Amino acid sequence: MKLLLIEDEIKLAGYLKKGLSEEGFVVDMVHNGVDGLHLAIEQSYDVIVLDAMLPGIDGFAVLAALRQTKQTPILMLTARSQVEDRVRGLQSGADDYLVKPFAFAELVARLFVLLRRNQGSVSLAEPTVLHVADLEVDLIKRKVFRARTRIDLTAKEFSLLALLLRRKGEVLSRTQLAAQVWDMNFDSDTNVVEVAVRRLRVKLDQPFETPLLHTVRGMGYVLEERAP
Repeated sequence: MKLLLIEDEIKLAGYLKKGLSEEGFVVDMVHNGVDGLHLAIEQSYDVIVLDAMLPGIDGFAVLAALRQTKQTPILMLTARSQVEDRVRGLQSGADDYLVKPFAFAELVARLFVLLRRNQGSVSLAEPTVLHVADLEVDLIKRKVFRARTRIDLTAKEFSLLALLLRRKGEVLSRTQLAAQVWDMNFDSDTNVVEVAVRRLRVKLDQPFETPLLHTVRGMGYVLEERAP
């Protein structure tokens, strides 16, 4: 799941990015309204967290501009607790509104509510339940089944599997996986990708007869059903 965080408080933004990444989101982060609006328009996100008070252009202006072209779920953050500010945000097109200070767990819960609510309006070109062979992954409910058996994954394992499944049959390099799942530049001395793939394979393939996660030597990894 890809999330855009537009927040000008550097310390809070860093804390949120770290926490949301641990919850399985791939997070793009900017600290002003101009850059936030540009990214929100140019790229595709599953959800946006938008601060109301931003340098450049404020969150309400960003929200108004976005709603002319995009219907991405947006949760607004603000230090303003007045009823009129909450009403203004909701009337401008925000899907939810959270007043600072807030509990991180509540933010995460609200984000997943927005994602579930948006599930019904996602286009057929972007299914939220993905399949390959006897593997089924629900991207919104974050549930994984193989041969009707529930598989419990960590947040990063789920993100890795979701990426491989979205691009099933396509070989993805370690560099691509590191950038999109861990939001990091690939370092040849880092084995984070190999470790995660190994752990995912233990859960996804070892208990079953047919492997789905394959290593392509010298190139990367691919998720696909292969003939025996």
